[in-house]
Amino acid sequence: MPDLQNPPQKMMFQLSLRRRGISDQAVLRSMEDVPRDMFVEPADRADAYRDMALGIACGQTISQPFVVAYMTEQLGLQKSHRVLEIGTGSGYQAAILSRLCSHVVTIERYRTLADRARSRLAQLGYDNVEVMLGDGFDVPAGAGAFDRIIVTAAMEQIPDALAQRLGPEGVLIAPVGPLHSVQTLVRLVRTETGFERKQLVDVRFVPALPGIAREL
Repeated sequence: MPDLQNPPQKMMFQLSLRRRGISDQAVLRSMEDVPRDMFVEPADRADAYRDMALGIACGQTISQPFVVAYMTEQLGLQKSHRVLEIGTGSGYQAAILSRLCSHVVTIERYRTLADRARSRLAQLGYDNVEVMLGDGFDVPAGAGAFDRIIVTAAMEQIPDALAQRLGPEGVLIAPVGPLHSVQTLVRLVRTETGFERKQLVDVRFVPALPGIAREL
């Protein structure tokens, strides 16, 4: 992994996560180990360790570090887990997940983002991540079931077909609400009798759109 260019900024990055309530040590280690500066646009590298979302290609964003850490912590990952991510973006969230589970399948609708993320993750050695160009609302049947699902774009509601991809005691985290306003992170847990739903915190994500993008 590349050396960090600004250790004081990185120290503040970790301190900010702890002060805001991130306590899972495995998540904190993953956030420390994955070089966020390699996942942002070159012009934004000076801001890579600030707690803010940054723009990437195709009109998308890389989420602020606190949101990445919070969503990851809420998943309750174990090393044996197989994880599905809807919305690859830069590949940063997938890289964080890859250090905490056995395998990550991540789906991106923009070819440019999928290709860049696949190349970046391979170069950085995250070899347990599979990047797919596809429709997050229509996960291929052959992908099977997952222990955890994370959606990194806003949905007006969680599709039942996506929730049904959870295995027993599986957990799904997604921002749910108006596509161009504030959403609420929702945590679904699959039980023997159905799904338990819990609202967490307010967030703002770019919209999750159906289909594969015709351009970009």
